[in-house]
Order: sequence, then C-alpha cells, then structure tokens
Amino acid sequence: MRKTPTLVLAVLATVATACSSGGGSESGPAPAGSAEPSAAAATATPTESDCATDYLAGLTMRQKLGQLLTVGVTGVDDAANVVGTEQVGGIFIGGWTDEALLSGGQLEQIKQSADSGLMVTIDEEGGRVSRVSDLIGEAPSARQAAQTMSADEFYDASVTRGRALKDLGITVDFAPDVDVSDQPDDSVIGDRSFSDDPEKVTEYADAQIRAFHEVGIGAVIKHFPGHGHGSGDSHTGGVETPPLDQLQDVDLEPFRQLVGSGAGVMVGHLDVPGLTEPDVPASISPQAMALLRQGSGYNAEPFDGPIFTDDLGGMAAISDRLPIPDAVETALEAGADNALWISSDAVPQVLDQLEEAVSAGRLSSAQVDASVLRMAKFKGVPTGC
Repeated sequence: MRKTPTLVLAVLATVATACSSGGGSESGPAPAGSAEPSAAAATATPTESDCATDYLAGLTMRQKLGQLLTVGVTGVDDAANVVGTEQVGGIFIGGWTDEALLSGGQLEQIKQSADSGLMVTIDEEGGRVSRVSDLIGEAPSARQAAQTMSADEFYDASVTRGRALKDLGITVDFAPDVDVSDQPDDSVIGDRSFSDDPEKVTEYADAQIRAFHEVGIGAVIKHFPGHGHGSGDSHTGGVETPPLDQLQDVDLEPFRQLVGSGAGVMVGHLDVPGLTEPDVPASISPQAMALLRQGSGYNAEPFDGPIFTDDLGGMAAISDRLPIPDAVETALEAGADNALWISSDAVPQVLDQLEEAVSAGRLSSAQVDASVLRMAKFKGVPTGC
C-alpha cells in the first residue's frame, strides 16, 4: 500500500500541528491511498511542515526503519545492545525478560541511549495474560472485571495499575483486548474479552484507555478486525474469522467506536473471507490495513494512529508462512507502522532487508516517513515544533 506525496504532506502537517498545540485530534490526515489533502495539509504553514521535515532529515534511512520495529528482549544487556546499536523504536517485556531490567535505574539509562525516544511495551491485560504480576500484583481478567466492577470502578483500578506500570518504566501496554467473544474462559481469547456484547466491550475498553492516558501510558487495542469468533489460536496455526460482512455489527463495533480514542491498533494474524487474500492474514494484508486506515469499509472514522502487528516471530499463523525479515517487510509494505516480534537476534538482518526494500522501491521512503511521524507522535517525541 503506497503513500502519495500528498498523504505524507498531510502527515507532516498533522504532526506539526500536534507539536505546536500540545495535542490534537486523532482523526489526522487523508486515509491511506487517497489523493485528497486533509484540512490540516491545506492550512499548514511552511514553518509547520518544515518542522517535521527537519526532524526526518536528522535521521538516516536505517534509523527511520529502526523506529518501525519493536522487539522482545531478554534483559539489560540485550536491551542496551539493540537500542544502542540499532536504535529500534521499542522493546517488549515478555514473561521471559529478566525483571532486573525493570529495577535499579538501568532501564532509564537505556532510554537515554535512544535518539528518538524508546517505547517500553508489555501486554499486561490482567488475568492469565500478565507479565509483571509478581511486581505489581494480580489483576482480574477482562471478563471477570466486567462481571464484578462497574466501568467507573474499572477505570479507577486501571489508573492504579497504569501508575504501577509507569513506575516500572513501561510506556505502552498492548491492551485492552477489544475482541468480542463468548468463548470458554481458557480458550485463546476467552476471558481476555470483556463480554460477548460489543457495547459492553466498548464501555470497559474506553474506561481503560482513558485511565492509561491519564497516567501517561499508551494503549493499543487489539486484535483488528476481531479475533473473538476466530476458528482457532493464531499462536498455533492459521485462524479464519467469519466473513467481513458478518464481522460488521459485532466484532468491528468496538474498533469503530474507539479509533478516535488516541489508542494504537494491533492487527491480528487473521484470515478474513471477503477482506484478505488467501493465505495472507490481516497483519500483512494491504486490504486489512486500508480498511482500518480509511474506515469507510466498516463505517468508521479514518484512523491515523499507529498500526502495530501482532507478534511476527512466535505465532505459527505467521511464522509458518514467512521468516521474520520477510514478514516484517511484508507487514510494513502492507501499511503497518510498527512490526513486533519477541526476540532481537534478527534485527540487523531485518534492517538490512528493509534498506534494500526501500532502495528497490518495494517500500517507499514516503511511506516510511509517514510511519516514523506517527510513531513519534504516539511516543510524544519532540520534533522541533
């Protein structure tokens, strides 16, 4: 999915406006693939556009590409190496990560070595998806929370938990899960879903997003376009969802309501009849990225926040199809802004391949710039405005 120069101008204007005003609308520029400039682009002054242009000019292409990667790390040395050497945009804290990284001030030193800001990410949902419960205590699963707390009470609990994450140095939580599901609790989504009622899912997810933003934690909703009625577990193999037209009224409803919330969106490894091509899951599908970016295909606002992939390295729905470098390239070419996987070993090879993809014209430099600016805005990185 190629970005036009007009679209990149719109992104430049949006980021510049956010820099000068301290925030702004998440509706952003024209949807991907559109040749029409946004209102922001039409009214941007040369100074505002130059502001973001100067930020981009200060980065080499390899540094720009590094900003589009988030990788799992094993501990302090691994994190320090991949950030200091390759300037990746984010690191991921998993259940295998040495918790010493989150203590003793070492994480702050690693953040200081990042030239363009560093996301420290985690998927701390509560319930059985919890990476640091021994450090900050346990939390109920999404389903249990929705059954035992009001949305206001869940908001308060999420503020407390968000502050605890921030105190550890976490900056982004890949939560809440907005899949709509009535699956058994221990199934792949199961009790990770707030409810089988899309309105209730939206209500509780909105409460958590607002709570996280109050304390300075970035939120990422998942798994677009909806994993709650999928055929299986994408960790162990391919997953097919109901056809796109059947996702419209239930699975897509929380995304429809929350794309303007300021949260990022994670796209799942989901084969969606009527949307994705055969054997091309949503996480690497131009059609899925365009559906989210443009919004018109599911009656939503255009989305100009960051699009993350689900894990490209440890989930068989994608790893059985493509090695990590190919998966990352394909995802970014499709329109993702940030490729996620759970180890750092392949980062040099991935960046080598991405640089070659830009040189060969498979991945446009304009598209890379647009993604870099989205990531900078999401991280709150000053761009000189």
